[in-house]
Amino acid sequence: MTQRSFWTFQFLVLLHVVCTIDVPLDLPQPPTITNQSAKNYIVDPRDNIIIECEAKGNPYPTFSWTRNGKFYNVAKDPKVSFRRHSGTLVIDIHGGGRPEDYEGEYQCFARNEHGVALSSKILLQVSKSPLWPKEKLDPVVVNEGASLILQCNPPHGLPPPVIFWMSSSMEPIAQDRRVSQGLNGDLYFSNVLRQDALTDYSCNARSHYTHTIQQKNAYSLKVLTKNSRNDSAIYFYTNLTIMYLARGVPERTPTFLLPTGTTSSKLVLRDEDLLLECIASGVPTPDIMWYKKGGELPSRKLKFENFNKTLRIVKVSEEDSGEYYCQSSNRMGSIRHTISVRVKAAPYWLDEPKNLILAPGENGRLVCRANGSPKPTIQWLMDGEPIVVPNPNFEVAGDTIIFREVQSGNSAVFQCNASNEHGYLLANAFISILDVPSRTLAPRNQLIRVIEYNRTQLDCPFFGSPIPTLRWFKNGQGSNLDGGNYRVHENGTLEINTVRKEDQGKYTCVATNILGKADNTVRLEVKEPTRIVKGPEDQIAKRGSTVRLDCRVRSDSSLRLTVTWMKDETQLYIGSRMKKEEDALTIFGVAEKDQGAYTCVAKTELDQDFAKAYLTILETSSSPTSRLTSALRDKPDPPMDLELTDEAERSIRLTWIPGDDNNSPITGFIVQFEEDRFQSGTWHNLVTVPGNVNSAVLSLSPYVSYKFRVLALNDLGSSTPSPSSERYQTSGASPEINPTDVRGAGTRKDNMEITWTPLNATQVYGPNLRYIVKWRQRNTGEPWSNVTVWTNRHVVWNTPVYTPYEIRVQAENEYGRAPEPSTVIGYSGEDYPKAAPTDIKLRIMNSTAISLTWARVAPASVQGQLQEYRAYYWRESSLLKGQWVSRKMQHQSFIGDRVRGIVSLLIPYSNYNLHMVAVNGRGDGPKSDVKEFTTPEGVPSAPKNVRVYEPSRETVVLEWGHPEHPNGNLTAYSLRYQAFNGSRSSRLISENLSPNQTKYTVQRTDSVSRYRFLLSGRTQVGAGEVVTVESLIKQDEASPTSATPGHAVWNVTALPNSHWANISWMHNLEPGSEFMVEYIDSNEIETRVPVKAHPPFIQLSDLVPGMTYRLRVYSREHPSVKSAFLTFETSSAYTKNQVDIATQGWFIGLMCAVALLVLILLIVCFIKRSRGGKYPVREKKEVALGAEGQKDEDGSFDYRFFGSDEDNKPLQGSQTSLDGTIKQQESDDSLVPYQHFHVLDSLICAGIPNTTLTLQDSSGTYSL
Repeated sequence: MTQRSFWTFQFLVLLHVVCTIDVPLDLPQPPTITNQSAKNYIVDPRDNIIIECEAKGNPYPTFSWTRNGKFYNVAKDPKVSFRRHSGTLVIDIHGGGRPEDYEGEYQCFARNEHGVALSSKILLQVSKSPLWPKEKLDPVVVNEGASLILQCNPPHGLPPPVIFWMSSSMEPIAQDRRVSQGLNGDLYFSNVLRQDALTDYSCNARSHYTHTIQQKNAYSLKVLTKNSRNDSAIYFYTNLTIMYLARGVPERTPTFLLPTGTTSSKLVLRDEDLLLECIASGVPTPDIMWYKKGGELPSRKLKFENFNKTLRIVKVSEEDSGEYYCQSSNRMGSIRHTISVRVKAAPYWLDEPKNLILAPGENGRLVCRANGSPKPTIQWLMDGEPIVVPNPNFEVAGDTIIFREVQSGNSAVFQCNASNEHGYLLANAFISILDVPSRTLAPRNQLIRVIEYNRTQLDCPFFGSPIPTLRWFKNGQGSNLDGGNYRVHENGTLEINTVRKEDQGKYTCVATNILGKADNTVRLEVKEPTRIVKGPEDQIAKRGSTVRLDCRVRSDSSLRLTVTWMKDETQLYIGSRMKKEEDALTIFGVAEKDQGAYTCVAKTELDQDFAKAYLTILETSSSPTSRLTSALRDKPDPPMDLELTDEAERSIRLTWIPGDDNNSPITGFIVQFEEDRFQSGTWHNLVTVPGNVNSAVLSLSPYVSYKFRVLALNDLGSSTPSPSSERYQTSGASPEINPTDVRGAGTRKDNMEITWTPLNATQVYGPNLRYIVKWRQRNTGEPWSNVTVWTNRHVVWNTPVYTPYEIRVQAENEYGRAPEPSTVIGYSGEDYPKAAPTDIKLRIMNSTAISLTWARVAPASVQGQLQEYRAYYWRESSLLKGQWVSRKMQHQSFIGDRVRGIVSLLIPYSNYNLHMVAVNGRGDGPKSDVKEFTTPEGVPSAPKNVRVYEPSRETVVLEWGHPEHPNGNLTAYSLRYQAFNGSRSSRLISENLSPNQTKYTVQRTDSVSRYRFLLSGRTQVGAGEVVTVESLIKQDEASPTSATPGHAVWNVTALPNSHWANISWMHNLEPGSEFMVEYIDSNEIETRVPVKAHPPFIQLSDLVPGMTYRLRVYSREHPSVKSAFLTFETSSAYTKNQVDIATQGWFIGLMCAVALLVLILLIVCFIKRSRGGKYPVREKKEVALGAEGQKDEDGSFDYRFFGSDEDNKPLQGSQTSLDGTIKQQESDDSLVPYQHFHVLDSLICAGIPNTTLTLQDSSGTYSL
């Protein structure tokens, strides 16, 4: 039979993500204790003493200590020093210091200019292991069959020593149900046998630190017997009862050796282990069983130790209080001892105070809530000093400190001390007043790989003050990711519950506060799980034959797969007789040593799978049938002959006969039960027992009709169930527990629905189970209302809106009622909030975001639990004429009781409306007044569909489409271009083009150069995203000057943008050849893209902004023909937070200067005109002006003046106009443009703007 299992491990720890946001250490902050010694600190007297105290802060804190409540001057003691750059104390014991001189209570103080942090009080004690006093022990004389206690009484040590019993010859004393060691170290004999005198008994104590063992003088026993005739045969008795009778030892009922009496009590603290012990004497040796009155033992944290004599409950809680009893029984009778357990608690946190980061003017609170038994008291300190007088900066209200309108300079460290008689808690929490824009703290462009269908987390730690809001987006688009399969934790982590293939992509987190925003990108790759599709099978082979064990694996091709083999849980050495193949392991000439369990393990970096099979080797000389029968291993046969005996009020003994183990030893039995009143036919596990016993005493509940069955277990699995026992009915009793999970919540505004988890079949204890439900308004003193119901639900009607109620639910049956129930608090139903937020103020942050502030609604108007404030907003219109807009309403939620927030992802240059509501569990409250606002212009997105082509050998044409998102009025296109040939480039030529232009032509200056274009749109705010394109390679004209014979790929170029890159190259392979473009990013993620294009060109898309790539090109037909690697980097993602140019001082000054120049020009024109002179003027005829010279669609003309030819000199001496035509160079001495200023003046005075004129005289024609 094959055993197979699968698991996945990830290098992400999915822990409960904490909500605390740490302040980066480069920002000013008060001290924080990061490491300290334990409160109760016991040290080894042989070593130097180190008392830990580490802290962080900015500035880095200084440290001081107190000892026994007084300042401890470290400098005065040459044996004591500070660890370098730390507050940790080092006490030099090796240098001669006495450790006892340094015992006491220490406390560390870390301080800087922003506050003081305190460590807990550290009680330093030195380990002690005192010697055993010398004593002479007389032989112990005891009758056979009597009980005996050998006392240890070890000296008190610190910590207490470990006790164990040995003989004087250092042989361990065997312990069992009859002889065992108690928790106090004494050795208990339930009854003494003759053979107990064959050894002596010495108590030993081992020190925890020194590991030295002290041995007490040994006890020797003298056992008196009544029938010496059978001494020689004592060891041949297998049945102790027969032996007792044969030796004349009378049987007797059990009595308790520990504890004494019939009742005792035990006090234990919460989260400690509860240890209850019962040791009994009797003949025969009695059994011990444990029960809890009114309930079941907590099986999940229960352990039976010391042969069932000790009951351990791990990490007890308050519900473990109650009465426990141990029952000791043998064939002569039984006795019971009741132990009353009380669980108290040292203080423990319900709400530990957390560091508080506020911006100036904000409100906040520190909360310190602790519980314990008895209830702890809360004391607040500030910078280590008690708060005794009112402080204008904050208000102390019990367990809460409230801050209002904080200001810079209010930073401090507050300490909360919660204490009761069992201990104390001390927590530091600072308040830091900062004004910090949003920032992300994780490395940029992380790569996370995860196996499909697993859970993963994408981290985005962030910081800012005010605390930013954080949103996640996938692939740079869509709505905020939160809800459903996504969960965003308060520390910025995005958790994806079940990762699927479609979840692969780039995830961007954006942190935004009123001072700015920051983003980071995480790339998620989803991989296929590793699976063993055909694993090894159990085989039986003859010695000397060949065995093949299959292991065929399917895994993600991008992950590195390793397949290893194990034999009997250890790594298999592949010897000369073995051959490991890709999908199998072959063993030649198998021998007896090859028999065992073989496991195939298929493992990648992210997950693994394994399959297991057992190989059995047969001797060739044996009968195949007999050997096969003896070697076959299988699950055990079911137990048989179930019998019920030893009936008691709450217990019964079940005995059975085990079935055949089928060549695999039985390791345990599971006893199951079925009851026929509530879940007839459903079987439940009751108890598990070891495989070497065949009976169990079963704890039963009252008023249950039981039927039992047993399953056997071995390494190969469980047997089929045994035949069931006869049915057994227990008598009834009143319920001992009440319903759990009692809740009260409204389903309508005028009701409260009370629900609870009903008692199960083993808790009913009697017929006619019902529930007494009581309720009353909290803190009103009114009498309880009550009703009796038979279901687990009751609705109270006509309740006031959202009012607290005290609720009790008590179980009752025909035998009586359960104990008085505890009181829980519920609330009646919520109604919609009655008020809307007021005093709403908004401020434009940039073209895509606004900040909001508002006044809280009155608590009484919420009519429920305030969940959030919500801003609804919609786009009313665009400031761009004729553009259609969607008026779909959107909203932004501000969780909790907040008074400020940010609305982002707005569309620039638009009119918006906004209103706000308060939201509780019922829904939205009334709307506030509508606020109108207008987002300013932004910068445009990149021009669309940019392409370069060459209609002829003389011209290169650039075409483009308008930006998809102009985000304002396009004022121009900025074009920069240059010619280049290999590593040689011409100067960069800049042009400002009309916003309506979508085409530009360049006349070639030679036949081999290529052209590179950089194009972007412009608004008044500034230039938008730049697109870079290049003209294609002319392969028939451009070839490598140093090309070697044969095929080659060369001149690979990359023109990257933020998310894509244009790739081109040259080659001398056959036309139509196919190529592979291979590129590798900074995370070593390799991608290959096939290309079949002429001329060779490809645009790589979906690149990561700011990522460095290595790229090469090679031939698919001839992979050895490849280029060298080229490295390029994509630009960072473009942000749209631009400053409004119209508000800049330099721009205003420039406009003033231009206005002054125009005024001077008008004066000069007027003077020239007054001197007379006329010149012929005529319109230019039949001259192709191209797109720039034609009348614009709105009726305006392009008005242009060409001056000196030096300003527009082309690459090869020709002048290139905006439409690409070549004009004859003009004379440097021409004064005609200057002489015609008066014509320009006339046009300006006539109010004719944007007009192109042609002026002609004897020296030529000029354009104005």
